[in-house]
Amino acid sequence: MSKKDYWKENLRLVAILLAIWFAVSFLFGIILVEPLNAIRVGGVGLGFWFAQQGSIYTFLVLIFVYAKKMDDLDRKHDVHED
Repeated sequence: MSKKDYWKENLRLVAILLAIWFAVSFLFGIILVEPLNAIRVGGVGLGFWFAQQGSIYTFLVLIFVYAKKMDDLDRKHDVHED
């Protein structure tokens, strides 16, 4: 495995996680807010929830997913820290 393969996988992971974050924060919280508000969660519309809380929770989950996946990638390419 080369450095080029490592960075290719790294950038692919980052692109996927950013796409998820974009979908949750922009699409669900802004663009699709009205249709999602038809679904009620805890007394408020789902679109409102995504705009106020969901994107933050998703971002926190994505941080942990990124850390785990990068640890796996580092070990795969033998560049991990012990």
